[in-house]
Amino acid sequence: MNDKLSKILSITTGIISLIAIYFLIRIIMEGDDTVKESVDLQNNLVSPYITFAKVVLYVTAGIAVLFSVWNLVKHPQLLKKTLISLVALGILLGLAYATADDGATLNPSGIVLKDGEAGSTSKWVSTGITYSMILGGIALLGVLADFVKSLVSK
Repeated sequence: MNDKLSKILSITTGIISLIAIYFLIRIIMEGDDTVKESVDLQNNLVSPYITFAKVVLYVTAGIAVLFSVWNLVKHPQLLKKTLISLVALGILLGLAYATADDGATLNPSGIVLKDGEAGSTSKWVSTGITYSMILGGIALLGVLADFVKSLVSK
């Protein structure tokens, strides 16, 4: 990274930090219990702090996506690998969805839990759990394979 860009990033980080510290000090000066009890203080102190944090988050996420897309456009061979990886993840998601249970969520007594009715929401929750287990299993296999490879290569 060149020196000029490094300076700009350092200054930007410093400004963001100072603004956040300013909001935090204002909240601390009022006291935790006072802020919890007063809606006016929450609107005047906490809400701007949360809005600032959201703006920083959105700007950061936007910049990350923008630079990722820019990097993919600059390097077409990476774009091909990325598309192959996305297709593989899509296939795994489809597999997780196909094997997911869409039944009602029951407690140990067999009674349907509140908001645990059968349907699309239950199916997607089950899909997320199954998808996480599939990806976790793949990650575990990768770690084990790397471990065995490091043992063999020594």
